Amino acid sequence: MDNSLLSLLLPSSLTALFELDRFEDKDGAIHFYLSEKNLPPAKFAGQPLLSKGFFDEATLRDFPLRGKPCYLHLKRRKWLNTESGKTVFNDWHDVAEGTRLTVEFAAFLKGYH
Repeated sequence: MDNSLLSLLLPSSLTALFELDRFEDKDGAIHFYLSEKNLPPAKFAGQPLLSKGFFDEATLRDFPLRGKPCYLHLKRRKWLNTESGKTVFNDWHDVAEGTRLTVEFAAFLKGYH
């Protein structure tokens, strides 16, 4: 899927940090599978970081598309700081606190009721 089309469907912060692996229309819902780009956190620039794969996949609910529920399956990266031995990762604030909804979708639902 073209990135410009993807940017119309997904929150802009996702299209900046994640790339689409695949999408499926199954069981009456649309599923987007995304992996975080290999872009280490800017605050650790210049430090010796080694990519260590991904955290477990997280699934979020987003705005429905064409009347179907939409789910975002996200794989976030992690890196090992070889000097400190600590795992580092990008801060990500697109999940509404206490939910498994994107911030934008949660705000929409809050204003809807």
